[in-house]
Amino acid sequence: MRALLTMTAVDLRRRLRDKSVLIFSLAVPLALMTVLNLLLGGVSEGDLEPVDLAVSSDADDQLAGVVVDALASTGIVDVTVTDSDDPHADVGAGSADLGMVVPSGFTAALTSGEPAPVQFVMGDGAGLSGQVLVTVAQGVVEQLRGASVAAVAAGAAGLEPDRASQLAQQVLDAQAQVQLTQGEASSEQLSTGGMLIAGQAGLFLMFTVGFGVLGLIAEREEGTLVRLRSMPVRSSTIVAAKALTAFVLGVVATGVLLTVGSVLFDVDFGAVPAVAVLVVAAVLAATSLTFVVVRLARTAEQANVVQSIIALVLGMSGGAFFPITATGLVGTIVDLNPIAAFTRGLGITSGGGGLDAIGLPVAIMLGFAAVCLLLSRLIPNRGVAA
Repeated sequence: MRALLTMTAVDLRRRLRDKSVLIFSLAVPLALMTVLNLLLGGVSEGDLEPVDLAVSSDADDQLAGVVVDALASTGIVDVTVTDSDDPHADVGAGSADLGMVVPSGFTAALTSGEPAPVQFVMGDGAGLSGQVLVTVAQGVVEQLRGASVAAVAAGAAGLEPDRASQLAQQVLDAQAQVQLTQGEASSEQLSTGGMLIAGQAGLFLMFTVGFGVLGLIAEREEGTLVRLRSMPVRSSTIVAAKALTAFVLGVVATGVLLTVGSVLFDVDFGAVPAVAVLVVAAVLAATSLTFVVVRLARTAEQANVVQSIIALVLGMSGGAFFPITATGLVGTIVDLNPIAAFTRGLGITSGGGGLDAIGLPVAIMLGFAAVCLLLSRLIPNRGVAA
């Protein structure tokens, strides 16, 4: 045990003196988290920016007023409506974020079944809020058009005007059953900021643990490994020291990334004990994978290439850059990804789940670790053969 701890301490000092460990373990992932959160974070929280809407329409056009009222009362976007003679000019001057031009005779066109195109002018400040309003307006116009077409068709079929009006109202009532409302994320679903933090932490965990275990190949090339094996120390102790070094680096780096990310981006990952278990399971899975890489690679350069490819594949399929939704066989494979399991587990703890609720993701990560350790025993060691 003393030899194991001594070798681990020496290895940790060597790795920490190597600036690339700090760069790939902390600096790069934190920088990526910051950039991605600035680009995407605002979309996830549902905090849509208010919009100044400039509207040009006939004051006495009844259905045009219905469309405007629908946009002003979505309950999702805070809309300030102003009448305008030229929405294009208002948007161009920056006095409005979004412009809407309702054509003259809008009601007459709809009730006769003729086209009644509503034009929108998107300003630079409209953003996602403007797109939401345009979608809402399109839905409202389609509802009105459906009701009007039904009324026209009823009249053409010879129905009484009152009956045609009732039919049109029934069409409107049926369409109104589907309404746009502001929803909330599932209690086991991370926000976009949380997904980015968890995904980036999982991705760069693959690189971090590599600095520990892949040191076996570098020492083999330098001849240090031969000298270590000539000492009165078991070979298994040398390997265990590398694994322990990788484990410590992975736990510390992942813990720092989750802590800093949660503070910077206001994300709560839940109870510390449950999160700690997830981190340990993820580090075990990542560390076990590097032993497979050690067996496959003949040189340190090959090991770094293989490690990078595996890390990127697992990271991207695990949602390090964007959420992945898949079904069938592909969905099952993605679910077995340790990074995806790690992210899913953090979603559970973030929603209030404790140790008893994270059994499945922990089992997936530990199962992945067991399979990788088994493969590392079965795969021929190409480095020794070289």
